[in-house]
Amino acid sequence: QVQLVESGGGLVQAGDSLRLSCAASGRTFGSRDTGWFRQAPGKEREFVAAISWSGGNRAYADSVKGRFTISRDNTKNTVYLQLNSLKREDTAVYYCAALRFSTGVVRTRPVEYDYWGQGTQVTVSS
Repeated sequence: QVQLVESGGGLVQAGDSLRLSCAASGRTFGSRDTGWFRQAPGKEREFVAAISWSGGNRAYADSVKGRFTISRDNTKNTVYLQLNSLKREDTAVYYCAALRFSTGVVRTRPVEYDYWGQGTQVTVSS
């Protein structure tokens, strides 16, 4: 079993930066492909970024490419999402998710992920 806890969200202005963290329990987190998703009010949960268990493969949604960076430190059981040049449309609850069985091929659909955190709110004002 893996438990995920997100942190680092907050209220910022457009153009600002934030770094989200996803801390995991369990010794096997370093072997799990991990992703970040977000959900805005009235919208479906959408893919943001994903990283393979080794960090060798990464993927980003087109809407965040060039602005967001996903990384991980397996010695700390933590995955990060650096958010730069934030826009109002980035406002959402951000969720961390991990796979039970990882292949190193990053996944982009929420249904493919087995473990989820509770989310952290990011609000961007203009």
